[in-house]
Amino acid sequence: MRDYIELTKPRITWLILMSTGIGYFFGLPGAGTWLAFLKAIPLLSLLHTIVGTGLIASGTAALNQWYEREADRHMRRTSARPLPSGRLSAPRALAFGAALSVAGFVELWLGVNLLSAAIGAFTLASYLFLYTPMKQRTWWSTTVGAIPGAMPPMIGYAAAAGALTRESWVLFAILFLWQFPHFYAIAWMYREDYARAGIRMLPVVEPDGRSTSRQIVLYGMALIPVSLVPGMLGMTGRIYFVGALLLGLWFLYSGVRVALERTVARARGVLLTSVLYLPLIYGLMLLDRPGL
Repeated sequence: MRDYIELTKPRITWLILMSTGIGYFFGLPGAGTWLAFLKAIPLLSLLHTIVGTGLIASGTAALNQWYEREADRHMRRTSARPLPSGRLSAPRALAFGAALSVAGFVELWLGVNLLSAAIGAFTLASYLFLYTPMKQRTWWSTTVGAIPGAMPPMIGYAAAAGALTRESWVLFAILFLWQFPHFYAIAWMYREDYARAGIRMLPVVEPDGRSTSRQIVLYGMALIPVSLVPGMLGMTGRIYFVGALLLGLWFLYSGVRVALERTVARARGVLLTSVLYLPLIYGLMLLDRPGL
């Protein structure tokens, strides 16, 4: 059972569900006070949304590991996973991932609405059939992969509102830009592993790290104004605006440090900052929604 659970990448799924919950939160209308808002939340719909998204995310992770099982054998950090280590067979992993994915789609479709299910299906398809194969062909796979990676708040928003509005696209944009410093830092830290597996991440194609650090800084700069848009649209208040600005500058600072000193330690600093940044900015969104 532990091996099957490992296939679902629960730590990543937790971040996905956090983003889905934020989307659901903003898809609901305000209710005047926090108490009234909490009472107005359709708990059954929220449960279906979280369960359905979690199933699709888990199924996608399992199918991705099935697809990349040969490459994973060549990387130190993935060679002990259930498939490359031989603890699980490829047919069982494939059946497990497919079953979870189908169950997640049905859960969203019948338990919530067709729009959220369609977004979930698009997320799975673009991740498995575009991003994953591209990883061994071009470093632009990171850009393509950031699209399905930014879909969870869209699923949550569509589940709550039944439609996609500019607010949902703002949440998408924040998560989309956040991913680049996060994943480029991981790629720099494990560039030798990726090279052995034939995965053409940017630090593999360009080993001195100049382009990688430049991308981290540029996307960190772009994230700051985009993260302030919720305050400009009235989705959040002044506390969020100031907090998002400070968090963005902190995130950017970690990127500038890796640009000045291209080391694994500095890349790890970017990674740790990114992992803290996302729940902190989501927390500010929750605390500072006008009218609550």
